[in-house]
Amino acid sequence: AHHQSGHNSGVIHSGIYYTPGSLKAKLCVQGAALCYKYCDQKGIPYKQCGKLIVAVEQEEIPRLKALYERGLQNNVPGLKLIGAKEIQEKEPFCRGLMALDSPYTGIVDYKQVAQSYARDFQEAGGTILTDFEVTNMEMAKESSPESEDGLKYPVIVRSKK
Repeated sequence: AHHQSGHNSGVIHSGIYYTPGSLKAKLCVQGAALCYKYCDQKGIPYKQCGKLIVAVEQEEIPRLKALYERGLQNNVPGLKLIGAKEIQEKEPFCRGLMALDSPYTGIVDYKQVAQSYARDFQEAGGTILTDFEVTNMEMAKESSPESEDGLKYPVIVRSKK
Protein backbone atom coordinates (compact mmCIF):
# COMPACT_ATOMS: atom_id res chain seq x y z
CA ALA A 1 0.00 0.00 0.00
CA HIS A 2 2.93 2.34 -0.56
CA HIS A 3 1.43 3.46 -3.85
CA GLN A 4 -2.15 3.99 -5.05
CA SER A 5 -3.97 1.58 -2.73
CA GLY A 6 -2.50 3.38 0.26
CA HIS A 7 -3.58 6.76 -1.05
CA ASN A 8 -7.17 6.06 -2.04
CA SER A 9 -10.12 7.74 -0.36
CA GLY A 10 -10.86 4.76 1.87
CA VAL A 11 -14.56 4.87 1.04
CA ILE A 12 -16.44 1.61 1.45
CA HIS A 13 -19.02 2.11 -1.28
CA SER A 14 -22.51 0.72 -0.83
CA GLY A 15 -23.28 -0.08 -4.49
CA ILE A 16 -25.89 2.56 -5.34
CA TYR A 17 -24.51 3.76 -8.65
CA TYR A 18 -23.95 0.58 -10.66
CA THR A 19 -26.34 -0.92 -13.21
CA PRO A 20 -28.67 -3.37 -11.47
CA GLY A 21 -27.67 -6.98 -12.05
CA SER A 22 -24.19 -6.03 -13.24
CA LEU A 23 -21.10 -7.71 -11.87
CA LYS A 24 -19.90 -4.34 -10.54
CA ALA A 25 -23.12 -3.93 -8.55
CA LYS A 26 -22.96 -7.45 -7.11
CA LEU A 27 -19.27 -7.20 -6.23
CA CYS A 28 -19.65 -3.77 -4.67
CA VAL A 29 -22.50 -4.80 -2.36
CA GLN A 30 -20.88 -8.13 -1.47
CA GLY A 31 -17.44 -6.51 -1.16
CA ALA A 32 -18.70 -3.89 1.30
CA ALA A 33 -20.20 -6.61 3.51
CA LEU A 34 -16.97 -8.63 3.33
CA CYS A 35 -14.85 -5.55 4.05
CA TYR A 36 -16.80 -4.75 7.23
CA LYS A 37 -16.61 -8.41 8.31
CA TYR A 38 -12.85 -8.57 7.62
CA CYS A 39 -12.23 -5.35 9.54
CA ASP A 40 -14.24 -6.68 12.49
CA GLN A 41 -12.28 -9.95 12.47
CA LYS A 42 -8.91 -8.20 12.27
CA GLY A 43 -9.68 -5.31 14.61
CA ILE A 44 -9.21 -2.72 11.88
CA PRO A 45 -11.09 0.48 12.75
CA TYR A 46 -13.67 1.81 10.30
CA LYS A 47 -16.59 4.17 10.47
CA GLN A 48 -19.91 3.23 8.94
CA CYS A 49 -20.78 6.91 8.74
CA GLY A 50 -23.30 6.76 5.93
CA LYS A 51 -23.76 9.23 3.13
CA LEU A 52 -26.44 11.64 1.98
CA ILE A 53 -26.95 12.26 -1.72
CA VAL A 54 -28.85 15.54 -1.72
CA ALA A 55 -31.19 17.10 -4.26
CA VAL A 56 -31.00 20.89 -3.92
CA GLU A 57 -33.19 21.70 -6.92
CA GLN A 58 -36.57 20.30 -7.91
CA GLU A 59 -35.29 18.91 -11.23
CA GLU A 60 -32.76 16.73 -9.33
CA ILE A 61 -35.46 14.80 -7.46
CA PRO A 62 -36.30 12.35 -10.32
CA ARG A 63 -32.60 11.45 -10.61
CA LEU A 64 -32.42 10.96 -6.84
CA LYS A 65 -35.46 8.67 -6.93
CA ALA A 66 -33.90 6.74 -9.81
CA LEU A 67 -30.74 6.23 -7.72
CA TYR A 68 -32.89 5.04 -4.85
CA GLU A 69 -34.59 2.46 -7.10
CA ARG A 70 -31.23 1.39 -8.49
CA GLY A 71 -29.87 0.92 -4.97
CA LEU A 72 -32.90 -1.16 -3.99
CA GLN A 73 -32.44 -3.35 -7.08
CA ASN A 74 -28.78 -3.79 -6.08
CA ASN A 75 -29.82 -4.90 -2.56
CA VAL A 76 -28.02 -2.01 -0.87
CA PRO A 77 -28.99 -2.23 2.82
CA GLY A 78 -30.81 0.53 4.67
CA LEU A 79 -31.52 2.96 1.83
CA LYS A 80 -34.26 5.51 2.34
CA LEU A 81 -35.44 8.81 0.90
CA ILE A 82 -35.64 11.61 3.44
CA GLY A 83 -37.04 15.13 3.41
CA ALA A 84 -35.57 18.53 4.26
CA LYS A 85 -36.20 18.23 8.01
CA GLU A 86 -34.50 14.82 8.27
CA ILE A 87 -31.56 16.12 6.20
CA GLN A 88 -30.95 18.87 8.76
CA GLU A 89 -31.30 16.42 11.64
CA LYS A 90 -28.55 14.26 10.14
CA GLU A 91 -26.35 17.08 8.82
CA PRO A 92 -27.16 20.45 10.43
CA PHE A 93 -25.23 22.50 7.85
CA CYS A 94 -26.74 20.73 4.85
CA ARG A 95 -29.77 22.10 3.01
CA GLY A 96 -31.78 20.25 0.42
CA LEU A 97 -35.25 19.34 -0.77
CA MET A 98 -34.77 15.58 -0.55
CA ALA A 99 -31.89 13.18 0.03
CA LEU A 100 -31.01 9.56 -0.41
CA ASP A 101 -29.72 8.30 2.93
CA SER A 102 -27.19 5.50 2.50
CA PRO A 103 -26.25 4.38 6.02
CA TYR A 104 -24.15 1.44 4.78
CA THR A 105 -21.47 3.65 3.20
CA GLY A 106 -18.31 3.85 5.30
CA ILE A 107 -14.66 4.81 5.48
CA VAL A 108 -11.53 2.88 6.43
CA ASP A 109 -7.80 3.50 6.36
CA TYR A 110 -7.14 1.24 3.38
CA LYS A 111 -3.42 1.16 4.11
CA GLN A 112 -4.24 -0.80 7.29
CA VAL A 113 -6.44 -3.18 5.29
CA ALA A 114 -3.69 -3.76 2.69
CA GLN A 115 -1.09 -4.36 5.40
CA SER A 116 -3.41 -6.88 7.04
CA TYR A 117 -3.91 -8.65 3.68
CA ALA A 118 -0.13 -8.80 3.35
CA ARG A 119 0.25 -10.40 6.79
CA ASP A 120 -2.48 -12.94 5.94
CA PHE A 121 -0.73 -13.75 2.66
CA GLN A 122 2.65 -14.20 4.34
CA GLU A 123 1.17 -16.33 7.14
CA ALA A 124 -0.30 -18.57 4.42
CA GLY A 125 3.21 -19.06 2.98
CA GLY A 126 3.21 -16.30 0.38
CA THR A 127 6.15 -14.08 -0.41
CA ILE A 128 5.79 -10.38 -1.11
CA LEU A 129 8.32 -8.78 -3.40
CA THR A 130 8.56 -5.02 -3.78
CA ASP A 131 10.68 -2.63 -5.78
CA PHE A 132 11.24 -4.72 -8.88
CA GLU A 133 10.25 -4.31 -12.49
CA VAL A 134 7.72 -6.75 -13.93
CA THR A 135 8.76 -7.68 -17.45
CA ASN A 136 6.07 -10.22 -18.30
CA MET A 137 2.75 -11.59 -17.03
CA GLU A 138 0.92 -14.61 -18.37
CA MET A 139 -1.68 -17.12 -17.33
CA ALA A 140 -0.30 -20.53 -16.33
CA LYS A 141 -1.29 -23.35 -18.66
CA GLU A 142 -2.42 -25.48 -15.73
CA SER A 143 -3.00 -25.15 -12.02
CA SER A 144 -0.17 -26.05 -9.70
CA PRO A 145 -0.61 -29.26 -7.69
CA GLU A 146 -0.64 -27.14 -4.51
CA SER A 147 -3.61 -25.09 -5.74
CA GLU A 148 -6.47 -25.03 -3.24
CA ASP A 149 -10.01 -23.68 -3.14
CA GLY A 150 -10.51 -24.20 -6.86
CA LEU A 151 -7.89 -21.65 -7.87
CA LYS A 152 -7.14 -22.35 -11.48
CA TYR A 153 -4.57 -20.92 -13.82
CA PRO A 154 -2.73 -18.49 -11.54
CA VAL A 155 -0.87 -15.57 -13.00
CA ILE A 156 2.86 -16.03 -13.54
CA VAL A 157 4.89 -12.87 -13.01
CA ARG A 158 8.39 -12.66 -14.45
CA SER A 159 11.09 -10.16 -13.62
CA LYS A 160 14.61 -9.45 -14.84
CA LYS A 161 15.84 -9.91 -11.24
